[in-house]
Amino acid sequence: MRNGHLALSEVRIEANKFNVLRERLRQEFPEIDEETLSDTLEGITDIKEMLALIIRSALDDEALCIGISTRLSDLKSRHERIDRSAKFKRQLALQAMTDADIPKLAEADFTASLKQGAPSIEILTEEKIPAAYWKPQPSKLDKLGILAALKTG
Repeated sequence: MRNGHLALSEVRIEANKFNVLRERLRQEFPEIDEETLSDTLEGITDIKEMLALIIRSALDDEALCIGISTRLSDLKSRHERIDRSAKFKRQLALQAMTDADIPKLAEADFTASLKQGAPSIEILTEEKIPAAYWKPQPSKLDKLGILAALKTG
């Protein structure tokens, strides 16, 4: 044991020691009852203390994971709020620069400029689009359909 931490080899050695001693005691004292055997082994090995240490450590790790998960959830919510705020502010600045006809704003720590983005297209009736503008799509395996079929036999 080092600083309250156990190596897997230490636990295996102690478990092996426990098993060897248990068998030797049973051989030398065939009439020994389970309670006496358990008490004797507890007094001459550290296996129970080691197991308790491992389980306490696992419980501590699980508690930390819960705390970290909660903190991550809180930070994710905060991230989403701040991201929405940033997008709103950028849109507000874009609208104000457009309305005031300010094509460029140069500051010491940033430069913002209006630039013409790529035009977007809105299709109202797909049926009227010529075949030359349609891309054929490759077949796609229906994994959910296969899984459902397997489940039903």
